[in-house]
Amino acid sequence: MCGIVGYVGGQSALDVVLAGLKRLEYRGYDSAGVAVLADGALVASKKAGKLINLEKELVERPLPAGGTGLGHTRWATHGGPTDANAHPHLDGAGRVAVVHNGIIENFAALRAELVARGRTFASETDSEVVAHLLAESFAGCGDLAEAMRRVCRRLEGAFTLVAVHADVPDVVVGARRNSPLVVGVGEGEFFLASDVSAFIAHTRSAIELGQDQVVELRRDGVTVTDFGGAPADVRAYHVDWDASAAEKGGYDHFMLKEIAEQPKAIADTLRGRIGAGGVLTLDEVRIPPDVLREIDKVVVVACGTAFHAGMIAKYAFEQWTRLPCETELASEFRYRNPIVDARTLVIAISQSGETMDTLMALRHARERGAKVLAVCNTNGSTIPRESDAVLYTHAGPEVAVASTKAFLTQVVACCLVALYVGQVRGVAAGRGAEVREAVRELAGMPGAVEDVLRTMEPVRELARSLARKDTVLFLGRHVGYPVALEGALKLKELAYMHAEGFAAGELKHGPIALVEEGTPVVVVVPSGGGQSVVHDKVVSNIQEVRARGAWTVVIAEEGDEVVVPYADHLIRVPRTSTLLQPLVATVPLQVFACELATARGNEVDQPRNLAKSVTVE
Repeated sequence: MCGIVGYVGGQSALDVVLAGLKRLEYRGYDSAGVAVLADGALVASKKAGKLINLEKELVERPLPAGGTGLGHTRWATHGGPTDANAHPHLDGAGRVAVVHNGIIENFAALRAELVARGRTFASETDSEVVAHLLAESFAGCGDLAEAMRRVCRRLEGAFTLVAVHADVPDVVVGARRNSPLVVGVGEGEFFLASDVSAFIAHTRSAIELGQDQVVELRRDGVTVTDFGGAPADVRAYHVDWDASAAEKGGYDHFMLKEIAEQPKAIADTLRGRIGAGGVLTLDEVRIPPDVLREIDKVVVVACGTAFHAGMIAKYAFEQWTRLPCETELASEFRYRNPIVDARTLVIAISQSGETMDTLMALRHARERGAKVLAVCNTNGSTIPRESDAVLYTHAGPEVAVASTKAFLTQVVACCLVALYVGQVRGVAAGRGAEVREAVRELAGMPGAVEDVLRTMEPVRELARSLARKDTVLFLGRHVGYPVALEGALKLKELAYMHAEGFAAGELKHGPIALVEEGTPVVVVVPSGGGQSVVHDKVVSNIQEVRARGAWTVVIAEEGDEVVVPYADHLIRVPRTSTLLQPLVATVPLQVFACELATARGNEVDQPRNLAKSVTVE
């Protein structure tokens, strides 16, 4: 969740680290700090609040120049967002500086042990115990990487650690367990970060760090070992986007930019995967066809927005593979006794590839013998590495905390996987015309989303007119239900208002009690016009809420005239097949939430209390 940057090289470490932290601001944080090694001394500065508070502090109290340093943006877990609890944390002598992501579960016992030896603590955090333990361990061995290995063997929980020591001024060490950390490789300089965006302005060459590994950076090279000290195998890779991809490009918010990028993101997800005659080629899916033919159940695990993509995937898998499909909240999956085995295909969806709940669910499924396929946007992240196969969405960096293009590309990727599995199993071939039409329509979705984006000014005006409302309700059926949930989630995340999504058929079972005079109700009307039973049911639901005073906002396909008498505000989207309608119906809800949040004066890209990637359970 938090951002980490470490650097050793010929540049000003402070400048590199601060620039890296700015690129990681999107991850969500409530304090920031830096430490630099200069002239044999370790100097640090940290402040609660946004990064600008730290920058002001550095203007008033500048740090000396040095070529080795680290920095951190913290999202509070142990201890509130205060100056004292901000990272880096130092040992009592001020010789060691440590930054930490994750949670150290046995910190209380370690802290009590350190206090008994006379150590004093300056913060309420679990992280500070590492600084003291590292100082003691280094005193015993004189090697910072070995000291880190010894400390890591005592820690329980999920953590990324990066540390420096004043006695070895040209060394930065890091360690990871269940939390992201990547190495950037430059010429005579090296970087450590929780995300490649922190160093993409300097290098696009990176090295993956695996589970339970310690890395040592010096100006002349990188050494990676496991926690026991044995050399570790690593994989180098090239980042296929540059720094400009993470800039706003003239938009007021990253979210607006990323909404506008959705046609290209969908096209990139599809590129190279649809062959002649609509035959799918998914080269990254390494699960043998004979194994896929033996699958008797599909389980999708995900959290948040990705879970809503998984709900849509359920319909696609059941339609195109005729396999039963369950969609599970990853945070709940392993805390019961899920029925998965060697004939289960688990789809793990995560934009970052580091979502801790999803990673734990994935590991649980693999322990039960299931095959796991990851749908992910981040090359080299943990979830794809620990899966049997991966389908990368190639959406490019998503900086805004509220997900937009990641969601649409996850839906597209899941449709591709469902069609591919159906193709391999021969099920899809039995309905060849339907599948060819689905593939053809997928190929045209970038243009359909582009058409939606060109018609969004009335949606923005609508959002501004509703900015002072207290509640907005969302209704949908079939794939419109997860779209309704996603619309409500976006409004919660950005506008900080009461927003709920409901399956429209459940209205009479309780939720209709929330409707009163003037309540805005957004209704996602399924495709099919007056020829669909589900469509007719939703129209009846619209009439039910209008009869109780609701003010209806209706999203309906072009040419659907049945809904016109029941819509106080009508939003048109292109005609699509039912399963692909979420790709066009979701876009107005994204624009609506972004504009409404802006009208309320909220921070769109960094909503309160939220982090982009949830890397702790």
